[in-house]
Amino acid sequence: MYFSKNTIENLDSRYRAHFINSLSGFKSANLIGTQDNQGHTNLAIVSSVFHLGAHPPLVGMIIRPHSVPRHTLENILETGFYTINHVNKTIYQQAHQTSARYDKAESEFIATGLEAEYLADFKAPYVKDSRLKYGVELKEHHHLEINGTELIIGEITAIHLDKHSIDNDGFVDIESLETVAVSGLDSYHTTERLARLAYAKK
Repeated sequence: MYFSKNTIENLDSRYRAHFINSLSGFKSANLIGTQDNQGHTNLAIVSSVFHLGAHPPLVGMIIRPHSVPRHTLENILETGFYTINHVNKTIYQQAHQTSARYDKAESEFIATGLEAEYLADFKAPYVKDSRLKYGVELKEHHHLEINGTELIIGEITAIHLDKHSIDNDGFVDIESLETVAVSGLDSYHTTERLARLAYAKK
C-alpha cells in the first residue's frame, strides 16, 4: 500500500492517530509521577521518553500540547521534580488507565490502585510496583512551535532497581524486570532478546 501526503491528511482522525503512532515501532512505557506544591499527586503514562546523554545523565520526553490541562507538565514546571517508572507485566493495565482524564484533585494513584512511595527524600512520588524507577530534576523546557508539544529535559539524580538486573559492565537487563513496550496508542508487548553484540569496529 502507498499513502501519499494527501492521503494521510484525509484519513479519519482516529484512524490517522493509530496509524501514524504505530509507524515508529516499539516505544518505552513509563509512568511519570509528580505532585504539586499542595501535595496533590499525579501519575501519567508516557511513551515518548528518550535517552539524551550519559554524562550528565539526561533524559527527555515529549508531552502533548498544553491546550487543555496537563497536570503532569504543570506539576513538573511548578516543582522541578518528577519520577520515571518502568511499566511491567504486573501493572500495565493499571498504567494504561492513567491516560484517562482525571480532575486535578483526583490522584491517578488512588484511581488505578497503584501505590505511591517516597524514597530517599525525593520530592516526587515513585510507583511502588515498578521494578526500575528513577528521580529526575527538570533542567530545560521547550515549547515546540511545529505542533505545540512540550519538550521536557531532566537530569537523573536517583535510581532504584533490582540489583540482579545489572550486568558486570553496567548493562541493565530490562527484560529480566518484565518491562513492557508499547506500540501505537494502546498495544502492550513483552520482549525477547535476540543477542548482545560486540562493539562495532571497522
